[in-house]
Amino acid sequence: MNAGACWHCGEPLPANPPTASVAGGTHDVCCNGCRAAAEWIDKLGLADYYRLRSAPSLRAPDPQAAQRNVQTWARPELARHVVRKLGAGQNETLLLIDGIRCSACVWLIERSLSAVPGVASVQVNASAQRARIVWDPARADLPTILAALARTGYGALPLDAAALDDARRRESRAALKRLAVAGFGAMQAMMYASALYLGAFTTMDAATRDAMRWLGLLVATPVVFYSAAPFFAGAVRALRARTLGMDVPVALAIALIYGASVIEAMRGGGEVYFDSVSMFVFFLLIGRYLEMRARHRAGNLADAMARLTPAFAERIRADGGIEHIGALELAVGERVQIAQGERVPADAMLESAASRVDESLLTGESAPVRKSCGDALVGGSVLLDGPVVARVTRVGADTALAGIAALVARAQSERPRLAQAGERMAAGFVARVLALAALCAIGWSFTDPARALTATLAVLVVSCPCAFALAVPAALTRALSVLAARGVFVVHTDAIENLALATHAVFDKTGTLTEPDLDVADIAANDRNEALAFAAALARGSTHPVAHALARAAIGLPVKTATDIRTVAGGGIEGTIDARHLKLGQRSFALANPVDGTDDDSVVLADGAQVIATFCLRERVRAGARAALDALRADGLRVELASGDAQAKVAVVAQRLGIETWHARMRPADKLERLRDLRADGARIVAIGDGINDAPVLAGADVAVALASGAQLAQAAGDIVIDGDNLPALAQARTLARQTLAVLRQNQRWALVYNLAVVPLGALGFVPPWLAAIGMSASSLVVILNALRIGRSESARIPAVEPAVVHVNP
Repeated sequence: MNAGACWHCGEPLPANPPTASVAGGTHDVCCNGCRAAAEWIDKLGLADYYRLRSAPSLRAPDPQAAQRNVQTWARPELARHVVRKLGAGQNETLLLIDGIRCSACVWLIERSLSAVPGVASVQVNASAQRARIVWDPARADLPTILAALARTGYGALPLDAAALDDARRRESRAALKRLAVAGFGAMQAMMYASALYLGAFTTMDAATRDAMRWLGLLVATPVVFYSAAPFFAGAVRALRARTLGMDVPVALAIALIYGASVIEAMRGGGEVYFDSVSMFVFFLLIGRYLEMRARHRAGNLADAMARLTPAFAERIRADGGIEHIGALELAVGERVQIAQGERVPADAMLESAASRVDESLLTGESAPVRKSCGDALVGGSVLLDGPVVARVTRVGADTALAGIAALVARAQSERPRLAQAGERMAAGFVARVLALAALCAIGWSFTDPARALTATLAVLVVSCPCAFALAVPAALTRALSVLAARGVFVVHTDAIENLALATHAVFDKTGTLTEPDLDVADIAANDRNEALAFAAALARGSTHPVAHALARAAIGLPVKTATDIRTVAGGGIEGTIDARHLKLGQRSFALANPVDGTDDDSVVLADGAQVIATFCLRERVRAGARAALDALRADGLRVELASGDAQAKVAVVAQRLGIETWHARMRPADKLERLRDLRADGARIVAIGDGINDAPVLAGADVAVALASGAQLAQAAGDIVIDGDNLPALAQARTLARQTLAVLRQNQRWALVYNLAVVPLGALGFVPPWLAAIGMSASSLVVILNALRIGRSESARIPAVEPAVVHVNP
């Protein structure tokens, strides 16, 4: 852990920091919450967590505030929404946990909760940041479980009980079971078939041959009737809807091959193809499973909304008292009190005199928005000056945050072109396959009826080979793995094709091309270090982004202690340092008689009479942003910047990054309209965003790229998620996407050429079905080996660029 940073969470230490006793040693921590968490972890005998972890924890919640929130969940009207009763006297709940950074966090959570009396089961999903808890209600309750997590330093939000009946979880388990059965059946059937194939060229007695056939039937039957059930169900649905989907020829081939093999096995003559049908089902299920996993990763909108929607509210009773309740209990017209740094629990109208609010989730505006009495507050936005009093105007589905989610859903429903084109192509392919098989059966019925079934089966086996089924999944699976190794995670597999064919890239500014946090660009003072130490002493107790920037810049400098700190809404912070009364904030606040009445973006430190220092802060361009944009422009993409921020700030960033086309003060609806205008001109659009307000735009683009360090809602709406701040990986992803399309087309051409070459031979009776099955396996191997070339020939790598940070020399 760096010197001057908290042992538990890694944040800057205040003056005279508290210490925590862990594993026989003492360590400085930033607050009482981190001290309580560290000492509780040590008391549980889990101090190895600090040795095992790969990243610092989140800052632990304040013990008193955490206890108050925990007790709120004891209210029956809230608990009934998040707790489900199981049989055998057990309850179950699903928690969304903040702060899971690595496998050590999973280890700590599972062991700390298992130590709670009455807890029967703890299952933690690190990727989804969910924990499923089962407990005995006679020995434990939900507040006890949440309190145990809070004492360990993790904040938990119980999810609605409906999330426990997770359709995705059930679908995933069923798919894995079917895949396991098909894989086992395919291996065993191939083993028995190998003996039969070898017996065709050597001497095999009839008893041994029949035994191999019956064993093949034994292992292939569960594959057909259990693993292949989704294909039969899909074919039935397609036929009922009078359409021809890919499931129709697949189901027909499986049924005919299996049926014919059963007949041949029972009468003891001809060939059996239990290995072919088992392998066919297994390979198809692999592709279906990969598609399902990608679809499930795209369905995390509910989790993202849960993270943004406030869980609690401070309701003002009629007698003026404050009541701590769940935000779900609020009703229109009720008055609430909102503390500084807290989220607005619902859409409301400000009744206090003035305040500043961070509404970046709605507008993308990086600067705070000043609110006056009577102005609207957006639910989920963060109050920067407080406390204030507000009156609730909208709750539930009527809030602005819920409206953003509705925009996401609506934008996602407006992308049907690719799906419709795929359905038309599939229907044409299916029709040709069925027509060819029917012609083959009719032709042999007139010439040699005894060979009609064999020839028709050969045509169906060849026309639906694994090579064709694997042409797309093999290429996409290889591309997904290569991209993941480079920090690019593809949620929707069709994003690879759209990325390769894109013509425009539309970027958001705040949090995408610029860092989420501000940076101290310059300090105008006689003694820069002393001025920064003074400013950091005043700023450490504030949650304002400017205060965080000053505190970070002062790490490593001598720590000053400020007393009598007071925050003035809309002005700044004042306090006493070394017997001097200092003010930090806007010029009109820090100086008793400012030269003029205007304020700029600078922050002033003054003693009331004269300026001690002026701090200039600006957004920091994200590392590698210029390299990424230059690479995309060199690759033929037209780059635009669409931001909800102020025009002056957008213009500065656009100039620094060489972006000629940029737009400012754009709300989500305006950005969507811009995408529609580009589409009207035939453009294919890649949208890259980070903030919550970007989610509708990401959902409405041809390719949506979200940063993994950004808000969860934007990630849920993204087709591609980039890990961390590696924007140059986007250009690499486009190069690899083009290579993937080339390999995919090669695979499809190979499958087509193979079909065209072998289908006439099979239809004429020259290729028996068993030989077609062997050819099918060989063609599949060619497809897989060709797909493995993806990513190997790409040698051009964009070097990482270190961020430019202004350092103050001590």
